[in-house]
Amino acid sequence: MTKARNKRSLTIARHRTSVSLEAPFWEALAELAQDQGKSIAGLVSEIDCERTARGDGTSLSASLRLYVLQRMKNARTKR
Repeated sequence: MTKARNKRSLTIARHRTSVSLEAPFWEALAELAQDQGKSIAGLVSEIDCERTARGDGTSLSASLRLYVLQRMKNARTKR
């Protein structure tokens, strides 16, 4: 069963955008942002800047999911 996606509007790079992610990804982003002392919008903005710099055509939603996945892998290898 697929979890429903939650769409949220954020301001990044001084413009409004909407992003659809499943609830567990929003929860993970909120935790990661809090751990880094940032807002969710601030963290998403940084991820968006990195995505744009790579220029690989990855969507923002996919980039956010990949960011969460990478952080989980990094945390696991640190144990």
